[in-house]
Amino acid sequence: MRPEDLRWLREVLPPPLQEGITGFRLRSSGYLCLSCKGRGFCGKSRCPLLLRAEALARVGRELSPRLWGSSPPSVFVGRVGYPKVYVGPMVPPYRGNTELLDAPELWTDRQVEEIVNFRSSLVRGKRRERVEAARGGSRLVEVLQEMAMGQQPVEAEMLLTKRPSSFLTVGEEIPPMGPSAPLRRMRVSQVKTDGRMERVFYDGDLRAQEAVVELYREGVPVSRIQRAFSMGVFGLRELRRLVPTRWSITAVDSILSEERVEEIKGYGTVDEYRVYFLEHHSNLFLAILMPERWSFDWLEAWFPGTTWNPEGAPEPAVMGDGEPYGGRKDYPEIGGCYYACRLAVAEALARERRQASALVLREIHPGFLLPLGVWFVRESVRRMLRGEPRTFETLSEALRYAKTKLTVPLEKWVEHSFLLRRCLFQRKLTEFWGEGR
Repeated sequence: MRPEDLRWLREVLPPPLQEGITGFRLRSSGYLCLSCKGRGFCGKSRCPLLLRAEALARVGRELSPRLWGSSPPSVFVGRVGYPKVYVGPMVPPYRGNTELLDAPELWTDRQVEEIVNFRSSLVRGKRRERVEAARGGSRLVEVLQEMAMGQQPVEAEMLLTKRPSSFLTVGEEIPPMGPSAPLRRMRVSQVKTDGRMERVFYDGDLRAQEAVVELYREGVPVSRIQRAFSMGVFGLRELRRLVPTRWSITAVDSILSEERVEEIKGYGTVDEYRVYFLEHHSNLFLAILMPERWSFDWLEAWFPGTTWNPEGAPEPAVMGDGEPYGGRKDYPEIGGCYYACRLAVAEALARERRQASALVLREIHPGFLLPLGVWFVRESVRRMLRGEPRTFETLSEALRYAKTKLTVPLEKWVEHSFLLRRCLFQRKLTEFWGEGR
């Protein structure tokens, strides 16, 4: 990136923040941002680029190669170069109770600007390690594993090889991230580990999947399990390895949702058609639970001017995946949000000791400033399903009500939903043979 490409951004930032951004990294979807330069060509209420720039600059202008702060605790494992990946702690440049900076379960009522600030304030120290280092042999990995099992903020000092780089990655598919720099060495205060985590860490005969489920059943938050999973804390000792953070998030959501789904298959079905609805950060979430055996469908509609649908497109882009009673064997094209949503739905049904066919729809409108991560889907659907539903005796009545809440026409949802097509167009054997035959 040429220096003149960075000058315009510094000029639109407040003077105290102008030197806080080190540079740009350009992704394919960032060319509109470079031509727009904060003038609102994307149609959003606030420029996502400037929002991230201000958060990064606010942190970056205060940084030096030596950093002392309270990690939430938080760690990061990259995926570039796998099986030799960047790994390291994430530490803000201040001390205190910083748990909120890396606790998505607590962010449901927070504004997008606050969440961006949380993410951007965590400075990443990084060093290359082989994924097998989770089994031992690396002092850094051992310290990070201990941090990953921590249950309260940890005082940490990082000595970096240079001042952390506050690079602004231009491209809307990139979630907020803080500055980073290669790690020379680090020191941490004594870590107060979670006894439940520590127990499964020392059990080298417990499989990773069993450890994840056991911790979840004991009340450990999903985000903490994902953090420990990424550091190779779980599993048969000779098979443990570091797992890139992005992969660990999806893996844990997948394991837990599959466990919950198998549980609810032993229960009776709900007694009526239920419609749940939530409007949150320019997203519309709607779920229909049907009195049938378990099946699941998750669909998203991205409106023009949002991440996966460029400005000027003629209509919303609808995508989705689903599964019948027997489940699915392949990875859903829609990505990790599928498992995050499935977990939230299965949790809600397990609380009632019921099963259902679940259709969950999401509309993403242009007011949604930028992607926040898979956690946003999980926590939003959890919140929606804790509310009171509208109940109906027939699917037609439920769909008629759903149409009053959604913007995308019902016909568009039917086109992409295997579950709706099955319910609307496939006749059942009971129609021919009668109930109880």
